[in-house]
Amino acid sequence: MVGEYPSQQIGRHPLKHIVLIGAGPANLIAADRLSASSGANGLRVTIYERMPSVGRKLLMAGRGGLNLTHSEPLEPFLARYAEAAEKLRPAIEAFPPEALRAWADGLGQETFTGTSGRVFPRALKASPLLRALLARLVEQNVEIVTRAQWLGWTGEGALLIAHGDGRLEEVKPDATLLGLGGASWPRLGSSAAWVDLLTSRHIAVTPFAPSNCGFNVEWSGIFCDRHAGAPLKHAAFTFAGQTVRGEAVVTNYGIEGGAVYALSPLLRRSLEKHDKTTLMVDLSPEHDIAYLASRIARQDKGSSLSNLLRKALGLSPAAIGLLREAGRDLPRDPEALARLIKAVPVPLTGIQPLTRAISSAGGIGWDELDARFMLKKLPGVFAAGEMLDWEAPTGGYLLQAVFATGWAAAGGIEAFITGRG
Repeated sequence: MVGEYPSQQIGRHPLKHIVLIGAGPANLIAADRLSASSGANGLRVTIYERMPSVGRKLLMAGRGGLNLTHSEPLEPFLARYAEAAEKLRPAIEAFPPEALRAWADGLGQETFTGTSGRVFPRALKASPLLRALLARLVEQNVEIVTRAQWLGWTGEGALLIAHGDGRLEEVKPDATLLGLGGASWPRLGSSAAWVDLLTSRHIAVTPFAPSNCGFNVEWSGIFCDRHAGAPLKHAAFTFAGQTVRGEAVVTNYGIEGGAVYALSPLLRRSLEKHDKTTLMVDLSPEHDIAYLASRIARQDKGSSLSNLLRKALGLSPAAIGLLREAGRDLPRDPEALARLIKAVPVPLTGIQPLTRAISSAGGIGWDELDARFMLKKLPGVFAAGEMLDWEAPTGGYLLQAVFATGWAAAGGIEAFITGRG
């Protein structure tokens, strides 16, 4: 238990009790906003978290440096959310990347922009940010109760909370914010156990699916033995007319990595309809076919094909192995070989499971929410973060939307409690 409100009243006015279910980043930033002026607003804020500790997925994200957001202009930034872009626009415009960076700076966690445009805290991990935030929540009298699982509502409309010691508690707050995450990384708390609780109340929930995930490829044994774990660097990956330049990694089951993750929504939808789909890989995106063919033609004809590709074009062993996977007998004709280098087909046969995905697609349908992020069918109940039906690539877009919707939902609660909006 972190922080305990010393009184149930300020002066003669009873405190409005706000309950947040889940202690992930969406609810933690919402608690920060709600409690920042709790005395003035007359709010008492309590967070219930099922796990023994808070912010577990945030800490996991911090293992990769904690990519908080991205520095690109707002319009291309919003386009990363595809179909959900316009739904997320009000929240992200109200709490854009600059605001998220200022919020982190206010917690003593200065940020910087990397060469890729991604934004990180200088500490390059999540734990200092989380510690600073929790310390501020204590100062702002937020109560955090761990090992406390939300079981739904009682017949009288109270929240039913099961505590780790077996005790059941009924809580009837003035407003509730659900921030229970999606369905990836269930061991960290995002188990999607809440879905049945909401669908039983006639809330439409789009089924969850893996996003930012790996895909299965039936590699030959020799390729897998030699190259599993090797990166494919400085390549371009194309599917359904969309091309992403970047890096991927060969795995024993197939292929994964940032460039593949960016295409994962399109690839997933194709594999939902077909047994196989083909990802095209350009191993030399900075050069055209004519240039590659001329470089190949100038090489010593007595060289092995592997040496030719390595010396003439700088291809890595994994890239050369990928070419051989596409055609066991590679063409010696310079133009034909150049064309293959520019478009190596990689047949995908399946999707890695949701439990192995970085994030998930699906969640509460946007039509179920009003502009305040309140569930229309459950007045006083709000939702934020990965519970909502959106997905985004890695690169800072995931955390930005989580924090922005948490901030927006807190504003919606303030408006609801005070009768504004």
